[in-house]
Amino acid sequence: MPSLSHSDPGISVTGETAPLKRVLIHSPDRGLGKVIPSKAQDWLFEDIVHLDTMRRGEYDYFVRLLLWFLDPEKIAGPGGRHAAHPSRSFFKPGTPGYYRSDRVMDFETLLSDILRDETVRLKITATICGLEQCAYHTQEQLRAYDTDELARIFISGTLPDTRMLFAPLPNLIFTRDLGVVIHDYILLNKPAKRARTRESLLAQYIFFHHNLFAGHRDRILEIPDNPNHFLLQDEVRDSEFTRATLEGGDVMLVSPGHLLIGCSERTSLYGARQAMKLLFEREVVQKITILKIPKRRDFMHIDTIFTQVPQHVWVLLNPFGRQGEEARKKDLLHFFNASHPEEHMTILQFEKDAKHKPLQVDNLEDLLADISRNELKSSGPVRFIYSGEGEFPFSEREQWTDSCNLLALRDGVVIGYDRNDRTQEAFRAAGFQTVHVRDLLRRFETGESDPGRVTQTLVLLPSSELSRARGGPHCMSMPLWREAP
Repeated sequence: MPSLSHSDPGISVTGETAPLKRVLIHSPDRGLGKVIPSKAQDWLFEDIVHLDTMRRGEYDYFVRLLLWFLDPEKIAGPGGRHAAHPSRSFFKPGTPGYYRSDRVMDFETLLSDILRDETVRLKITATICGLEQCAYHTQEQLRAYDTDELARIFISGTLPDTRMLFAPLPNLIFTRDLGVVIHDYILLNKPAKRARTRESLLAQYIFFHHNLFAGHRDRILEIPDNPNHFLLQDEVRDSEFTRATLEGGDVMLVSPGHLLIGCSERTSLYGARQAMKLLFEREVVQKITILKIPKRRDFMHIDTIFTQVPQHVWVLLNPFGRQGEEARKKDLLHFFNASHPEEHMTILQFEKDAKHKPLQVDNLEDLLADISRNELKSSGPVRFIYSGEGEFPFSEREQWTDSCNLLALRDGVVIGYDRNDRTQEAFRAAGFQTVHVRDLLRRFETGESDPGRVTQTLVLLPSSELSRARGGPHCMSMPLWREAP
């Protein structure tokens, strides 16, 4: 397991756009190639994908870009040229040529690390086999595999001979939902759907047993269950007011003292309230804003609606901003219309130890502008970049393919998908450069440029297969350490 230096805090995040120093990802695994149309919806995947294209033609670029910004010696230093090898084994955990970075960390690698402890291995095997209702004989068979292969089996559900032992975990590429680092605390998720239970259990074992998190175990926060849930009727137990669910895509630390929590299709009001109680009791943040959004598949989490670019610029879906308010007044056939009166956002702010009632904020743009101006003290004018340039139907088409779901490598340098053409135009109109990841990596490799010279840029990933899964770069990353402002 990797060890950290005294100058490396390991775990520390105080905002959305400070320079990214350590991130948890998960490369597409063989389980993704086992998703079938009849089970895709049950497994919370939107479509079937071509695994080799997703790996080599798309996700590998994401990994290479992260390495150049976070751990350039692995990609540019001695041996770094393995990235060009046709086998691409450089990017595949568990293979001899794997890059193994302590800055760009893969979930599978961390799982393999903790499986080397025989006690942990036995516990995980028993837990997963119990969850998946495996025969005792199967549990005994799993003892024969080495730790790397066992990690792949637990994640993919597939044995080395391609037989499926249990369902794959196609959503594990979206590591954002495993949890969120808030300062030096880790708030673990509590998934809404059974299809994500196994990945959540594996994540719990990693966070509580891997050396990387050893100094933070007393700061790992778990959302408690409703203590009386087993006494409730089914329809009451599954209510958002009594069921505790929370996923990382609904949690954003937008300034050091201010956390946003979305109540969505995947995060319940009860779960948000329990998280708020934990965070206020530990004095982790001073203010929490609850954003209650429509429970719809296209608005799965708040990070599918907006993300932060630099501190004073936000990209968002226009129906939730002032433009959207005007559009709704003018056009009843617009995305939000009279036949869907429930389609709106409710915003409530809570402050620790506040004696007054929560403050209701009228508009998402007003909330985000206030954060930029008064909490982050941004020097530039607050600006909003709208999905699809804010025009129907492009705004909704491109939001569906994650135009608003961007990962900031540092303030003003973000990663998005190459297919959202009108959103790219909106970025250029706002003064940003747009560059395809292939061209940017070529400039790094030839010495024409380097990560330190990249500013005000939207880096475009190829996304024909990645976008089928309905999650963008923000979803595909769990920041563990961002440089302190």
